[in-house]
Amino acid sequence: MPAVSKGDGMRGLAVFISDIRNCKSKEAEIKRINKELANIRSKFKGDKALDGYSKKKYVCKLLFIFLLGHDIDFGHMEAVNLLSSNKYTEKQIGYLFISVLVNSNSELIRLINNAIKNDLSSRNPTFMCLALHCIANVGSREMAEAFASEIPRILVAGDTMDSVKQSAALCLLRLYKTSPDLVLMGEWTSRVVHLLNDQHMGVVTAAISLITCLSQKNPDEFKTCVSLAVSRLSRIVSSASTDLQDYTYYFVPAPWLSCKLLRLLQCYPPPEDGAVKGRLVECLETILNKAQEPPKSKKVQHSNAKNAILFEAISLIIHYDSEPNLLVRACNQLGQFLQHRETNLRYLALESMCTLASSEFSHEAVKTHIETVINALKTERDVSVRQRAADLLYAMCDRSNAKQIVAEMLSYLETADYSIREEMVLKVAILAEKYAVDYSWYVDTILNLIRIAGDYVSEEVWYRVIQIVINRDDVQGYAAKTVFEALQAPACHENMVKVGGYILGEFGNLIAGDPRSSPLVQFNLLHSKFHLCSVPTRALLLSAYIKFINLFPETKATIQEVLRCDSQIRNSDVELQQRAVEYLKLSSIASTDVLATVLEEMPPFPERESSILAKLKKKKGPGAVSVTELEDGKRESGELNGGSDRGQDAAAMAASNASTPSPSADLLGIRSSAPVSAAPASAGSLLVDVFSEAGPAAPSGAVNDDGFLRDLDQPPETSDPLLVEGSGDSDSAPPSEDPAPPLSEAEELLNKFVCKNNGVLFENQLLQIGIKSEYRQNLGRMYLFYGNKTSVQFASFTTTVNCPGELQSHILELNVQSKPVEPLVEGGAQIQQVLNIECLTDFSDAPLLNIKFRYGGALQNLTLKLPVTINKFFQPTEMASQDFFQRWKQLSQPQQEAQKIFKANHGMDTEVIKAKLLGLGMALLDNVDPNPENYVCAGVIQTKSQQVGCLLRLEPNAQAQMYRLTLRCSKDSVSKRLCELLAQQF
Repeated sequence: MPAVSKGDGMRGLAVFISDIRNCKSKEAEIKRINKELANIRSKFKGDKALDGYSKKKYVCKLLFIFLLGHDIDFGHMEAVNLLSSNKYTEKQIGYLFISVLVNSNSELIRLINNAIKNDLSSRNPTFMCLALHCIANVGSREMAEAFASEIPRILVAGDTMDSVKQSAALCLLRLYKTSPDLVLMGEWTSRVVHLLNDQHMGVVTAAISLITCLSQKNPDEFKTCVSLAVSRLSRIVSSASTDLQDYTYYFVPAPWLSCKLLRLLQCYPPPEDGAVKGRLVECLETILNKAQEPPKSKKVQHSNAKNAILFEAISLIIHYDSEPNLLVRACNQLGQFLQHRETNLRYLALESMCTLASSEFSHEAVKTHIETVINALKTERDVSVRQRAADLLYAMCDRSNAKQIVAEMLSYLETADYSIREEMVLKVAILAEKYAVDYSWYVDTILNLIRIAGDYVSEEVWYRVIQIVINRDDVQGYAAKTVFEALQAPACHENMVKVGGYILGEFGNLIAGDPRSSPLVQFNLLHSKFHLCSVPTRALLLSAYIKFINLFPETKATIQEVLRCDSQIRNSDVELQQRAVEYLKLSSIASTDVLATVLEEMPPFPERESSILAKLKKKKGPGAVSVTELEDGKRESGELNGGSDRGQDAAAMAASNASTPSPSADLLGIRSSAPVSAAPASAGSLLVDVFSEAGPAAPSGAVNDDGFLRDLDQPPETSDPLLVEGSGDSDSAPPSEDPAPPLSEAEELLNKFVCKNNGVLFENQLLQIGIKSEYRQNLGRMYLFYGNKTSVQFASFTTTVNCPGELQSHILELNVQSKPVEPLVEGGAQIQQVLNIECLTDFSDAPLLNIKFRYGGALQNLTLKLPVTINKFFQPTEMASQDFFQRWKQLSQPQQEAQKIFKANHGMDTEVIKAKLLGLGMALLDNVDPNPENYVCAGVIQTKSQQVGCLLRLEPNAQAQMYRLTLRCSKDSVSKRLCELLAQQF
């Protein structure tokens, strides 16, 4: 930038500003400004032509007056005239005035555009930069129409100076954000991408901001930037602080550029090229290693720059979710930050660990920090950090630590900030319900929740308590006893009265044998709370009273006296008056049999989507619950394919179902949104949504013999269940084109889910597809989440599931049924689709999912492989060493064995290998193999037609970095398929 000469000081402007500052009142300031405006107006209209310096000075004064909040209605033409000056300071003031005061509808815009074109073509770098800054500051559509085709040429021209390239890149970014339809890169794409290789770091920093924005909208056009970004990142990460002296910030080389490169890589899936991916992994490992090094400076700027790169690297590791070692290392690094003295670091660490907790690879590592997180919840002074700690406890919760976490959250609730109490209550209710193996503990927890934070317990929460008690006969007596004791407290919250009235009205007879809780005592206890309650609660208590008459005939006279009093039958509230009159009449004229029929015990409630979970999502706000957050429950041992205690759960379920069919014990109600028939409650039944719009349904054959819920709307036997349209909306005019062939990376995406059930299946710049699945015996249910990542609506959205190859033979191998999806997906919205899967016999080919929709009028057509593999239907089998080798010898026929020796694809970490084998679904057997380094597993694949026993032996050779995998199964095709699948995992 040219130096400002001494004569350009504009003494008149300085005097004017000084006068304004010295004004004692607002009136004096306005008077001085009006005087100056009159003077400037007379100078502009005078006969004497003003020189450039005078114009500049007066335009500066007008600009200063405008910035003080006063309207300026003249001087625009003089500012435009300054643009034609050859002096930098005069041209600069002209552009500054235009950028601030001239709007896009101004009549002067054509003159301004001509002046800008002259400066852009002048090849004077200073004038070119001024013109580009003006275009970016105004950023109007007219500017984009005039210069959108010119700026890319300047950006990639070989003779353009580096400072101009920087300005051009940022100017183009501004125009693209305001008018993306006018900025068409076309022929310039590859040359813009290659700016990442530019020698000037400032050009690279500016260009990467532009490329990142363009990649988000057009990922395929700019996918070549991945390898260049990795190369540039590698050079920065491996450089010393002295190598990039001009771009080293407190001993950290190019921190802003490093963050932008890492953010760009998050726009794409992991690189397909093995060399590029290896180089990127090295970069990420180097960043994690540098975080462990002692700081080179004690100044906060150094740690800020270093940590900014670290957090972006961790975000990239989480985004890829494919490197177990990196995920665990990232978790350990974040764990160190949990006790850092800097509040912001603790906040960011907690937030990042919430996301890490959703990965099956790093969930166990996150759990090791539970005590630190609990301590943060109790001792943090900043409420936002405490809220993140609560979120992390919610995310890391599973069956092994549920009681501890729920107890700590309940303890914290007593002193929690009012702003987060309602959300905390919902989370406690969800966790207590999701991981309740002892339902008396669940009842205690919710009643304690009402006692501690009754004002924040929504109707959904106490509805659920009632629903669960009604659906489980083994907990009804305990619930009645517990709620009776709770009601005896002098200060009892109204929600407790509601729960007490409902439960005692239904099951008070179960505790009536104790003189301390005789029928009359129960009634008097409830009625003592009556006059302190609101109208809806009084109405509920009146219903409980009439139930008492049916349960305890000896209380009839007492209750009729209460109903007969004027305060009831003449109540000013119509609802209370009507109930009192009708209940009194019913109890007086109905026979015992009629009364027993009308007032019989409530039947079990149908299963519906969790109303508590829906309320939590709503409270979080639209879009706040992503696919990764919906994976919170995937580590629950009974739900995770291959969970450690799944065998015991299955055995308990089978024992329970031997006597009474029961709905699946899905505590969150995510199994199906359709009403399901309710059978008598047993040890496996815990349904959802108490007061749903659909009433309790009559029993039917919706549940199969192993207790896993099956939908009522199964397809007719004569129809083909393997081909199901995802949308039935005839008005949406779905695309009629043939399904696209599977994506080239479809097999790789499938392999990612062999040992896990939840995660992101596919993602590009338009669409994200997440999966949450669960399997029991030969049945499975898969939830597909389609997220629109754009701001534009997806139209004619349809999905088709079909089964290729052997699955289409005359013998059906898989039965796949889908729920329909909405044909319109709004920008930023997410829709869900449910697939029900039944394994009829063993199979090898995965079903295909075809998705079609229109985006901006263009048809999008893609096909993926659904991650349904034969191992999903494993039932883990525990065996002693003698039994294992006896069975191993029995499976000795050559066709029953499949063996493969292969080189390790990943690090040979013991914990990671164990996690993958458990994720496979088999039981991991300890102390069976004579060599303690080897891994031995056993399991049975459950299909409808037969059971296939499988034994596995994995022998690692750490020195040679090789594995030998041996599988023996009672069916040869299963051995081969499992061997193929597993060889890709290690």
